[in-house]
Amino acid sequence: MNVDELKDLLSRHPESKLRFVLPKGDSIPAHFHLTEVARVEKSFIDCGGTQRSSVTCQLQLWTADDIEHRLYAKKLLGVIEMAAPILKSNELSVEVEYGQDVASMYTIGNVLSAFGSIQISLLGKQTDCLAKEKCGIQGCSDANSCC
Repeated sequence: MNVDELKDLLSRHPESKLRFVLPKGDSIPAHFHLTEVARVEKSFIDCGGTQRSSVTCQLQLWTADDIEHRLYAKKLLGVIEMAAPILKSNELSVEVEYGQDVASMYTIGNVLSAFGSIQISLLGKQTDCLAKEKCGIQGCSDANSCC
């Protein structure tokens, strides 16, 4: 999901509560806070020597002891709109950073809107070799599950 798609979803359901579901089915506690909306730029060299870069929009979520706190779609939309000068693009993929003991990064999977709530399923980010042909990893495809 990119920033534009997320903004569209939030604007269509402004009074909805937000629920983020982790990959194993647990939900981030309903009293989470949005602590950052960031543009994250990464420049790197892959193991094959190719220079690469990526740019994403990162939402950082955090929970505290204020269990009555709730973040509604309208508020999240407002914060994302305030971050527009930093994000510089609505085409950026949205990632979510969250963790109690260790911060983890997630991408957005399925999104459901029903009964005054928007449920956003999070998918764990995976590492991958970007230079398989230079590393001698051949015949690798999702079909044969060697990746």
